[in-house]
Amino acid sequence: MVDIHCHILPGLDDGADSFEESLQMAEMAIADGITHVVGTPHSSDRYRFDSELVLRRRDELQARLGDRLKLASGCDFHLNFENLQDIRANTAKYTINQKNYLLVELNDFAIPPNIEENLNQLQMMGVSPIITHPERNALIRRHPERLRKWLHQGCTVQITAMSFLGKFGSEAQKTAESWLDQQMVHFVASDAHSTRRRPLQLSEACKAVAARSGDSIAQALFTDNPLAVFEGRHLPYEPEQPDISAKPIRRKRFSFF
Repeated sequence: MVDIHCHILPGLDDGADSFEESLQMAEMAIADGITHVVGTPHSSDRYRFDSELVLRRRDELQARLGDRLKLASGCDFHLNFENLQDIRANTAKYTINQKNYLLVELNDFAIPPNIEENLNQLQMMGVSPIITHPERNALIRRHPERLRKWLHQGCTVQITAMSFLGKFGSEAQKTAESWLDQQMVHFVASDAHSTRRRPLQLSEACKAVAARSGDSIAQALFTDNPLAVFEGRHLPYEPEQPDISAKPIRRKRFSFF
């Protein structure tokens, strides 16, 4: 499995506190069957993103792990003014493995009125935005039509593994399962922050998704699509999206096609 969103790099945000904890998280990932991990510290008003320090921490951790786990870096990108200005000149500074995919985290308290324009600007730069853990955002849960609009705009969606296990509450779990059923999910990631409360594990959630949607969908969401992001390739699995502009069709109870 491939994890494209976690906070394994030490001392950069609210993730791993120390290098020792980072090593423990890495060992946990290896034991769980994870082969690739992207360390994605926050880039926000609260946490300053130092790309050189991020790469240095990644290299230090990779040196200790050898070829047992493959590491890359990215960030949890917030749509604030400073970030949007800087990414124009320094796109690879923020993207996953310095390729073309970008994790975009939205505020829990407000959706920017110009978000569609911001996402479009990123896409015009050749960046592919990935909307992170929308099932945990109460505003998006209340207005799923916004998420559908971003999907039709060309964005993709990442759900947190623990949401499928009910660890973020019943509403997040129901929403994650509903969006999975509606083919609105492209990736599942750990968003791990520690060894205990939010561990770097995917296998239990992978089993839950396979039981609900089949082994091929689980393979796509936990391995094939995340690996394509890691390597900067087109996604091998693209969920089919219904036409949001079409009016609902009223069907008789029995009909032939």
